[in-house]
Amino acid sequence: MTNRTIAASILICTAFGGTAAKADTVNLLIWESYIDQDILDRFKQETGIEVRQTYYDSGDARDEILSDPASNIDLAVVGENAALLFGNRGVLEPLKETNLPVLKDYGPQWRLRCAGYGLPYLWGTMGIVYRSDMVKETPTSWKDLMAPKPELRKHIAMYDDHNEAFVAPLALLGKSINANDNDTLKAAFEVMKKQAPFVLTYDYIITAIQNPEIGRNIYMALAYSGDQHVLNTKAGTPGVWRYAVPKEGTLSWLDCMSVTAHSPRKALALKFLDYLGSPASAAENAESLAMPTASTEALKLIPQETRDNPEIYTPADILAKSQYQEELSIQSIQTRRRIISSMANFQ
Repeated sequence: MTNRTIAASILICTAFGGTAAKADTVNLLIWESYIDQDILDRFKQETGIEVRQTYYDSGDARDEILSDPASNIDLAVVGENAALLFGNRGVLEPLKETNLPVLKDYGPQWRLRCAGYGLPYLWGTMGIVYRSDMVKETPTSWKDLMAPKPELRKHIAMYDDHNEAFVAPLALLGKSINANDNDTLKAAFEVMKKQAPFVLTYDYIITAIQNPEIGRNIYMALAYSGDQHVLNTKAGTPGVWRYAVPKEGTLSWLDCMSVTAHSPRKALALKFLDYLGSPASAAENAESLAMPTASTEALKLIPQETRDNPEIYTPADILAKSQYQEELSIQSIQTRRRIISSMANFQ
């Protein structure tokens, strides 16, 4: 069992087992370091409701938890594609202004992407994070990650999620990141196979950086926009980790905060979501995480200097070349997972 599998098992057990939530507690399934603790503390102080976090570090681990009807989750951060899929399966509660008034502050383009099953939370891109003290030239192409320089051998961190792991090779090849056909996936496999000897770990970079055995040896990684700020905090190296979006384009993602349909604490979950999505809280959360908000009203509260920072608010020309995730065929998912599992054979 890999370290990643062990970690995922611990997270899943946390969600499925343990003490059931009290009436004044809601359980939130979320990425680590993905919400401002000050907002959670203030919400508890004002309402008496505690938001208890359960972390996941991949979409696959999250989906496994949400797919179990016995999970003890009330709220979950899901990608826009997952919001649609789980919403259509009846796992997520439909959200509209009648049960979540704060939705009025979110533009139709954002609400549509959450498919009516989530509050548009934070958005961004996928790109390359790198240690500027070890990598002197800013990466400009996916080739810098997928066909790295010799000195980066065993200093690369990738990601074994069946969606995100293929963004870099497919974008480098000029293909759709949602490719389902075997020929395209085979071409991506060849790119990934050649890169494998340079990869130190396939753990998500936020997880990997906290591993004392390998964290200090990671110089470059596949990551989400905003991860650089978490990395600098975790590593205690302000400003050393940087983020770049390759010229070929990338994934443009939106995370949605959703309420589970089976939650016995649905009213409490909706109350928290309305609080978190308010202009003041949404702006504070975005500023704290150095991430872009999807709230029109919250954006008005964000300093212009932050809005002009390309590492936070992706420039329009980059977004124009970016792609959204779409539902993959079952065969494609199976093929992608087999490819990822085989990477250990080429390291």
